[in-house]
Amino acid sequence: MVVSIFTELFGVQTYMVNGVRTAKKSAAKANHFQPAAILDLVVYHNEQKQMQRIKEFHWDHLFQEVLSDVVKNSVALYIVELLQKCLKQPEENTLLFYFCEDILVQLDKAESAVTANFALYFSLQLMQFLGFKMNDDYDDEQNIFDLQEGGFVREQPQHANYLDGEHAFLTSQFLKVMQPHELAGLKLHHETRRRLLLFYQDYYALHIADFGQMKTLAVLHEVLSP
Repeated sequence: MVVSIFTELFGVQTYMVNGVRTAKKSAAKANHFQPAAILDLVVYHNEQKQMQRIKEFHWDHLFQEVLSDVVKNSVALYIVELLQKCLKQPEENTLLFYFCEDILVQLDKAESAVTANFALYFSLQLMQFLGFKMNDDYDDEQNIFDLQEGGFVREQPQHANYLDGEHAFLTSQFLKVMQPHELAGLKLHHETRRRLLLFYQDYYALHIADFGQMKTLAVLHEVLSP
C-alpha cells in the first residue's frame, strides 16, 4: 500500500507500507490507514528519496466516532482533503501538525451542534498557519469582506470576490471563535453553511495555485442537510 501521511517531524511524506495486502490480518492492518487516522510510526527516512518506508505502525489515538459516524467522518474527510490541497511540499510544520491532531480529537468528542460548524471553523483556522489568515476588522461601516485582500472594507470592491450582508457578519463571528465548543452558539441554516464553505474555498483558490475544487464539499453538504 502507498499512502500519503502528514507527519510531525517530516511534514507530508509518501510511504510504502508492506504486508497490509497479503497477511491474514491484512484488513485490520489496512484499517490503520483510513483518512484522518492518528498513528504512531517508526519509519525509515531518506531525504534523497521521494517514497519512504514504514517499519512499524500502531494506533496513537483510538477514535470513538470519527471513523464510524457518517457526519463526523465526512467532516474529517473534508479536513484531510483541504490539507492535501494546501500542503504540497514535504516541509516540517510541527505547530500545524499539533493543531490538526487536536482538531481531530476535538471533532471526535464534539456534539452535533459543534460538528455542523466544524468544517467552517477548521477552514478559517488553517489559514493562520499558511500565511493568509482573514483579518477580523468588521464593524458597522466596514462590513464587506474582500476575498482578494483578506479583510473587511467599507465599499464594494470592483471585482466579484467579496462577501456582504449575513455572510460577511457570520464570517466575523466565526473568526472570533477560539475553541470548538463555542461553535454550538452559532446557529446556521444548512444552505448558509454551504455558501460560506464555497466562499472559503474561493478564498483558498485565490491564495494557493492550482487549488481546484473541493470534492468533499458536496458530500458534506448532503450529510449536514436536515
